[in-house]
Amino acid sequence: MTFPRQQWIQYARLMRLHRPIGILLLLWPTLWALWIAAEGWPDPLVLFVFVAGVVLMRSAGCVINDYADRHFDPHVARTRDRPLAAGRVSEREALILFAVLCGVSFLLVLLMNWLTIALSLVGVLLAASYPFMKRYTQLPQVYLGAAFGWAIIMAFAAQAGELTRVAWLLFIANVLWATVYDTQYGMVDREDDLKIGVKSTAILFGTADRLIIGILQVMLLLALLLVGHNAELGLYYHFSLLVAAALMVYQQYLIREREPAQCFQAFLNNNWFGAALFAGIFLDYLARAG
Repeated sequence: MTFPRQQWIQYARLMRLHRPIGILLLLWPTLWALWIAAEGWPDPLVLFVFVAGVVLMRSAGCVINDYADRHFDPHVARTRDRPLAAGRVSEREALILFAVLCGVSFLLVLLMNWLTIALSLVGVLLAASYPFMKRYTQLPQVYLGAAFGWAIIMAFAAQAGELTRVAWLLFIANVLWATVYDTQYGMVDREDDLKIGVKSTAILFGTADRLIIGILQVMLLLALLLVGHNAELGLYYHFSLLVAAALMVYQQYLIREREPAQCFQAFLNNNWFGAALFAGIFLDYLARAG
């Protein structure tokens, strides 16, 4: 059975391949973890499996998210044109695509050690259940942080063969970071979400949103300082934290009026936050090797 080119395009759009920001926000903390766990360049096979896994599982997450939101998305201006909401992909096709993406990811994980394989089962559960959290809790952004952060735990298991204090500190940092950027993202849809009854931290925080985001950003920096201390990272890493702090200040500037387009720009800016931290980690270990 073959599919016309336009149908493949719809599948790619359903996986959000045309908007790689989600891949990057999952990729950066995974790379932080791999480099710290390896104290430099990770094993090439581990690196390949995790980079491929990031793309596959983020794509799977988008598919199951749109399936979960298929009755909400048509009522939100930003999401009504998504393939499932617009009827260009069927519910059955979406579920099959989700299963295929998860299956390929699991085959890749089978190349890793038993600890990583066992942890991957938790990762799939987190990824599959996250889209439904916005119906039952005001803190789906925190749950997203745990789902994305689980890649850190798996990366340490695969590369170092154990879960160290640094692994859990990075996990906590990622939960804080995801809560920050996904709250900024939630501020874009706040009015629509209120109308249709979807829950989010952007709604929960209300007019205190900027203040709470700022507090979370400070907590995130403190967690990353603890990571640097426990991993014995040096000058390059701590300089990258200064860059990251400056980006946080810029994000606060962007969301100052809570204008949706500017809040979305603040969300996108987190890509540079993740990239700056990885650059600091990478250069730190590169300097040691030299």
